[in-house]
Amino acid sequence: MNSDKIIESAHAMADAARVAVLPYFRSANLNAEDKGVGGYDPVTEGDRAAERAMRDVLAQLRPQDGILGEEFANKPTESGLTWVLDPIDGTRSFIAGAPTWGVLIAVSDESGPIYGIIDQPYIGERFEGGLARAKMTGPHGTGALRVRGSRPLSQSMLFSTYPNLADDTDTEAFNEVSAQVQLTRFGIDCYAYALVASGQIDLVIESGLQAYDIQAPIAVIEAAGGVVTDWQGGKAHNGGRVVAAAGPEQHAAALEILSKY
Repeated sequence: MNSDKIIESAHAMADAARVAVLPYFRSANLNAEDKGVGGYDPVTEGDRAAERAMRDVLAQLRPQDGILGEEFANKPTESGLTWVLDPIDGTRSFIAGAPTWGVLIAVSDESGPIYGIIDQPYIGERFEGGLARAKMTGPHGTGALRVRGSRPLSQSMLFSTYPNLADDTDTEAFNEVSAQVQLTRFGIDCYAYALVASGQIDLVIESGLQAYDIQAPIAVIEAAGGVVTDWQGGKAHNGGRVVAAAGPEQHAAALEILSKY
C-alpha cells in the first residue's frame, strides 16, 4: 500500500467533487427529489454529479479499489481497499443554502477506515486524517488538527444533526447526556465532526447512520486524537448509533449514559 498515492487520489477526488457540486449550491434552478427514506430524504443532481466525479477519478487512478457510495451501485474491491463516499452529507442543508454540508471521502481495509477527508467546498475548508496525517486547510491557511482533550460533561459542548434521533429511545438517551453538558447545538451535519477534530467542540452523538456517513469522520477524528465508537464502546464504521468525543473523559461519561439504552 502506497500511502502517498492514496492521499493524492483522495485529494484529487475532493477537488473533482468541489468542481462538480458548487454550481448547484444556492442555484435558483436546483431541484430535489425525495427518496422517501425515513421522512423527507432529498437527493439532488449535485449529489449525483459529485459522486460521479469521484468515481471517474478512481476509475483513472485506482481501478482495482472498491467503492461504497450513497448514490450509485457498490463496486467490489480487487485490492483489499474500498472507498466510502458521501457526495453531499447534509443534502437538506445544501438545498436550504446553508454551508454546513460536506463531501465525505474515506478509504477502508478489512479493519475499517484508514484515511479520510471532510471537505466543505463553499467555505473552502478541508480536514484530513489518517496515514500519519492530521491537518486542515482553509481561508486561514494550513494547520494541524488536534482535539480539545478531556474535560467533564459539565464543561462540554455537544452537537447532533437532529433534535430527535432515529427513535424515541435514542432521543431519550441523547437528552440525558444533553442535560449534563454546558451547551447543545443541532443541525450542522458532518461539519460537527470536523469541529471535534479541530478542537472546537467535545461531542457528537447520533444514531441511524450509514457507513458512508461516518467512516471519513472516524478517520479524521481519530488522527486528531479523538475517539469514535458506537454506544457500547465498539467499532462504529458500519454506522448505527455513534458517539464521537474530543477526549476519553467525555467519551466515558457519555458512554455511561448511552450504553444503558
